[in-house]
Amino acid sequence: MIFIAVYRVFNGSASKTLNAPVRVFMKKLKRYQYERYAILCQLAYPDADEQYQKILDPFYERQLVDKYGRMSVRILWVENKKEVIIVFRGSLGVRDWLANLFFIPNKLNQLNRKFWVHWGFARLLAQPMYSSTKTSNEALPLRELLVKVLEPLRQQGKRFTFIGHSSGGAVAVLMADYFERLYAKSVKRVVTFGQPAVGTRSWYKHYTLHHRTYRICCDLDVITFMPPFPFYFWHVGKMLWLHDDKIYENTPTHKRFLMSLHSWLLRPITYHYMRKYIRNKSLFDEH
Repeated sequence: MIFIAVYRVFNGSASKTLNAPVRVFMKKLKRYQYERYAILCQLAYPDADEQYQKILDPFYERQLVDKYGRMSVRILWVENKKEVIIVFRGSLGVRDWLANLFFIPNKLNQLNRKFWVHWGFARLLAQPMYSSTKTSNEALPLRELLVKVLEPLRQQGKRFTFIGHSSGGAVAVLMADYFERLYAKSVKRVVTFGQPAVGTRSWYKHYTLHHRTYRICCDLDVITFMPPFPFYFWHVGKMLWLHDDKIYENTPTHKRFLMSLHSWLLRPITYHYMRKYIRNKSLFDEH
């Protein structure tokens, strides 16, 4: 994994260049939004902590499941709120991880545009899905089924936030772009966590939601450096890098790697600082 990161750094990762062009004004992502989206992404996995389940209480819910009956997409909304949150689960099991590693470029038709994107993510968009309220005989490709399920909510004047972790973040970005092309100004925002890059430079150039996409990376998360093809696969939107108790915006890839390496080398001595002791105060609540 470290080799992959080093390879991208010293061979010129495309994301280093692409972080800069997003110059339009973007609203800041607030703490309560970040926390809610992060917990909802965690809850997309079957092993999520039960303590987080209460966050689902206010929501109406609809699920899309794969042929194994596993939830792949969760749709959440509140009757008197305009925001609908669509959560895409990340990889679960060997089959999903193999699809992630199969990053041969694949042509994807997004209505009025065609792009070369990661084969595995294009496959996830096209895989048969079933609605939680329908029979297994009525499977549709994920993209087609999700548009169909969201249509009644769209007609109510609601807007849509697409979120996801890992490969779920990649699918969220692709699906949000498709939905925005289909229904202009219908997407409120896109928030991804630990997302790998999705497509080629043409995908980056024509992505419709740069100014509404927040790509969150945590320290040296190696998945965010994938796929390991410099100047070929590109990230989109605004990167928020969580590192050393700070949030850095659109940090170039090589700088992010070197800063992380520096922190790792100094980490043993930083545990001596009083702020480390103070940060752990909550541990004494249950001691």
